[in-house]
This record gives sequence, structure tokens and C-alpha cells, in this order.
Amino acid sequence: MRALRSFLIIIYDLLVGDDWTTAVGIAGGLALTAALVASGVAAWWLMPVVLPVLLTVSLYRVIRRSDRHPS
Repeated sequence: MRALRSFLIIIYDLLVGDDWTTAVGIAGGLALTAALVASGVAAWWLMPVVLPVLLTVSLYRVIRRSDRHPS
């Protein structure tokens, strides 16, 4: 049981890391892609759109946070 718990913690840290909102955005993008494909729509274009948007939002949040707390 201890080994399973350790494995799950490692997977969580790998997938979520420091920004859980990006992980949720990626999961949402994948779910939306799957839903579009299931309905017969070619959805190859969705993730290349979602990822730069998530990156921009993530960087904006970090920059905004660092402006509030200068070193």
C-alpha cells in the first residue's frame, strides 16, 4: 500500500506540478477533443490552440504574482 501511495504522489507531481489550473485545462482540452471526435468532427486543431492559450494564461499569472511580491 505504501508503494502505491508513493507512486500516486509521483504521478500527481508529474502531471499537476506547481500549476494545477494548467493540468485541468489540458484535461479539459483532451475531453473536448474526445467529445468532438465522437460527434464526427475532425478535432486535430483543438489542442494546438488550447496549449498556447494555457501557456499564456500561466505566464500571465506568474508575472502578475511576481509584480505583487518583488524580490
